[in-house]
Amino acid sequence: MVVLLLAISAHEAAHAWMSDRFGDDTARLLGRITLNPVAHTDPVGTLLIPIVSFVVGAMGGGTIPLIGWGKPTPVNPLRWRQKDLANVMVSAAGIMANLLIAAFAFAIFKVLLMTRVVNPDQLSMQEPVPLFLTYLLTMNVSLAVFNLLPFPPLDGSKILETFLPASMQPILEILERFGYLILMVLIYVGFFNAVIEPVMGLVSYLLFLGVW
Repeated sequence: MVVLLLAISAHEAAHAWMSDRFGDDTARLLGRITLNPVAHTDPVGTLLIPIVSFVVGAMGGGTIPLIGWGKPTPVNPLRWRQKDLANVMVSAAGIMANLLIAAFAFAIFKVLLMTRVVNPDQLSMQEPVPLFLTYLLTMNVSLAVFNLLPFPPLDGSKILETFLPASMQPILEILERFGYLILMVLIYVGFFNAVIEPVMGLVSYLLFLGVW
């Protein structure tokens, strides 16, 4: 949960910071450029989904991953300079923040494995450093991939919206209306696991490549 809150806070703070860079200080004035998780907590994405994930995991079943999202960062597109570029950059900022944290965790973990400070032959998830780095890497990669998907209200849908013709806007509006319901169904049926697991498999392969 500590890592999840950090990942979500960095994600939303990056949205706020990027929006401010393009001329909209709405989120900054509301105190959203911060890593304080209290400023970014969403009842469903930050609390309900992770809690349900923990409960299902404790019961030994289910397909709900430990994933979540923060309270949407308020932006005013009318105040943006270069509106199309701003929409893409602001939407992608959270994803980039998660990838930056993941790259940082990956680099540290790789160095520790290569120098045998952490022994890959006796790698234990009971040790605090490997445990923390594993969660830091896994959570941030998962959130980046999760938010790239083109389902409202995820960032991928906002990026896609910039490049879609105006004739597609009614469809996006319908998807936005039922966005949370669609997400709940997709999470329940294991769709996101199917998308994220191959990516994490590649990350794990690269992490241990050349270690042994």
